[in-house]
Amino acid sequence: DFRFYITTKLANPHYTPEISTKATIVNFCVKQQGLEDQLLGIVVRKERPELEIQKNDLVVAVASGKRKLVELEDTILRMLSSASGSPPHDEG
Repeated sequence: DFRFYITTKLANPHYTPEISTKATIVNFCVKQQGLEDQLLGIVVRKERPELEIQKNDLVVAVASGKRKLVELEDTILRMLSSASGSPPHDEG
């Protein structure tokens, strides 16, 4: 059973959704709502593990969708910037 502990002095570190679903993140500076969310996550993980798996899959899918959206936006901007003439009439 491998365990790896990391600490940070950052007030609000950001982790990718992929990391968040595979790691247990403990924030010792939580407010009551944050603590309730963490405890609810623990209860769901124990009582309904299939819901936890479904949530993790959805988080990964949303992250993938956001990444794809950024790629498509970049492609559109690149096509617009390289277009000659009026963009609606440019076929390339």
